[in-house]
Amino acid sequence: MSERPRLLPLLGPAGHGGRSAMTCMYRCGNACDHPVPNESDNAYFGDVVTAEVTRRGVVRAGAVGALVLGFGGAVAGTLAGSPALAASGGGSTPVVPEADRVTSTGHQAGAGALTFKPIPPNKLDSLVVPNGYDHAVVIRWGDPVLPDAPRFDVHRQTAARQSRQFGYNNDFVGVLPLDRRGTRALLVVNHEYTNEELMFPGFTSLDALSVEQLRVAMAAHGLSVVEIERVGDTGQWKPVRKGRLPYNRRITALSTRFEFTGPAAGSTWLRTTADPRGRTVVGTLNNCAGGVTPWGTVLSGEENFNQYFVGGDGAPEALKPKLARYGISTTARYPSGSRKWDRADERFDLAKHPNEAHRFGWIVEVDPFDPESRPRKHTALGRFKHEGANVIIARNGHAVAYMGDDERFDYLYKFVSEKKFVKGDSWAARKHNLSLLESGTLYVAKFEFTSADEIDGSGKVPSDGAFNGRGRWIKLVRGTTSYVPGMTAAEVLTFTRLAGDAVGATKMDRPEDVEPSHRTGKVYVALTNNTNRGVGSNPAPDEANPRTNNKHGHVLELVEDGNDNTSETFSWSVLIVCGDPTDPSTFFAGYDKTKVSPISCPDNVAFDGAGNLWISTDGNALGSNDGLFATAVEGPERGHLKQFLTVPVGAETCGPFITTDNRSLFVAVQHPGEISGASVENPASNWPDGDFAKPGVVVTWRLDGGVVGS
Repeated sequence: MSERPRLLPLLGPAGHGGRSAMTCMYRCGNACDHPVPNESDNAYFGDVVTAEVTRRGVVRAGAVGALVLGFGGAVAGTLAGSPALAASGGGSTPVVPEADRVTSTGHQAGAGALTFKPIPPNKLDSLVVPNGYDHAVVIRWGDPVLPDAPRFDVHRQTAARQSRQFGYNNDFVGVLPLDRRGTRALLVVNHEYTNEELMFPGFTSLDALSVEQLRVAMAAHGLSVVEIERVGDTGQWKPVRKGRLPYNRRITALSTRFEFTGPAAGSTWLRTTADPRGRTVVGTLNNCAGGVTPWGTVLSGEENFNQYFVGGDGAPEALKPKLARYGISTTARYPSGSRKWDRADERFDLAKHPNEAHRFGWIVEVDPFDPESRPRKHTALGRFKHEGANVIIARNGHAVAYMGDDERFDYLYKFVSEKKFVKGDSWAARKHNLSLLESGTLYVAKFEFTSADEIDGSGKVPSDGAFNGRGRWIKLVRGTTSYVPGMTAAEVLTFTRLAGDAVGATKMDRPEDVEPSHRTGKVYVALTNNTNRGVGSNPAPDEANPRTNNKHGHVLELVEDGNDNTSETFSWSVLIVCGDPTDPSTFFAGYDKTKVSPISCPDNVAFDGAGNLWISTDGNALGSNDGLFATAVEGPERGHLKQFLTVPVGAETCGPFITTDNRSLFVAVQHPGEISGASVENPASNWPDGDFAKPGVVVTWRLDGGVVGS
């Protein structure tokens, strides 16, 4: 066995918040180092924790050198010997699940109490879960997706190989059942971005990469669809490795063709030399979070797409203000963080193809049950830096999608479908439901405050005991009708940020994942952070953003009037103001702060079958590894936040996804070891295999087979 690479010391230039400078560059093109794109003057929306981690609190990591709990290895060995289950039917007639089986609103929720003992913050290079739980890597970068995928070899990687293997930096995770017994499912995963320094041995600079290596990076973007099977009767899952694997699929930025739908499809803004009709586009970029729809498809959000384009200085002058509003430099050919993809494909040069950037920044819909189907980009949902989209069926039958624009001082959106959802899993119903996101009404949020005069930037709770207020959804476009003066419907949808500016939407602190509860209809918004809040000439703190220099973020709760998700008015309150509970500026829905876990930088949210809210973090500014947390949002335990797991050094916790039976919890471990100065030869993490860091998807389950969390 070769010697394990020496781990890089956890040093290097700092990034922003808890992130390394390396992450800032590759994930978002150093967005925080560039001017805030929102220069409108419309109304705005408004230390280190240390702990001892004992061997009892750490469960087997399944990798060389990982810490092992006494019962972990024995149980894992037993499960590994379980026989593979019989393959489900495939081919041209996929088993399309019922609508209520593809959401995370499971059927065996149990009592709902979160009884696990929270783990303490830590800096271990392993995945840590509570006592009584185990976990396993389901799939990692380079693992086969297509049946004929070659064995992964980091020294011989090509674009053709990567196009058949699991991509890099997995983010969103969705699990859609393939059978009624709960033994087979489709795992659908986003691949947000690549880090060439951690992918290519001998890396020296982006300029020194070969064109083939750039194409490898393009192939490592996109999505993967992988058939998985349950291990015995446990909560563990693993990829199916035998048979035809008819659903397995790689969708890439390199070669996959997408279709535009909705009012902006075919518009002047989407036409290019390669696509003069403005109807199809190659690839998807920077796919961050997403959602599983009630009709059994996956939505994927294109986020920091701006960093892939160069030549903005040579774009038409009339177009430059629009490009700048989306974070694209119009003063430099190669701004900080540029990936130089124009060397592999000239369409990424805006001096030659100025409309190409408009073809990214959309919500993508993929049908994992039809591997021959062409993915679609839905223009009716607007164009911005989408974290993701999550759908709930309103009581009147319309599909409602909630979305956040992940940028400092940008906006919160809602889409209401024109058509109504048809129940059932027949092909006719599904064909109808597949059209729901093609036409409807797009709104942007405006917030009002109840205690505005009491906000001083310290985070002190107002005298009425809560940060709360009212709000309304401002209509931007309905079908082909624009409600924004001076902008056509196609313009509103292509330049949605500018439309939000024009109608006075409320500036928010990086609204990322927005998730409606299928039990209550309430909506939860993860606002990751905004260190510019109240700094210099930037907007000051307000009741919804009660702290200056909001480095830890917060979680917002929206209640639509009449419990109607299609309503145009709502009430809101801040559920959690994140940070160290001993910090007086933090708030946990009024719960006793001596009993809650510290949390920083909420990113993705999800619900289990009992209605508990699960929160993953990105960029922990408290100094420990990122993790996954859970809290009740109703009843006496509302705000009792408990840490469930932590991810390895340098990693971000993505996902999460709880299966319908509530026995399995999936998370994506994104960019492990992404510490400035790290490389393949000199890694900062050797998770999960003991050599060099590889992003991967992990499943966690209770050893006694019970409900996760309870």
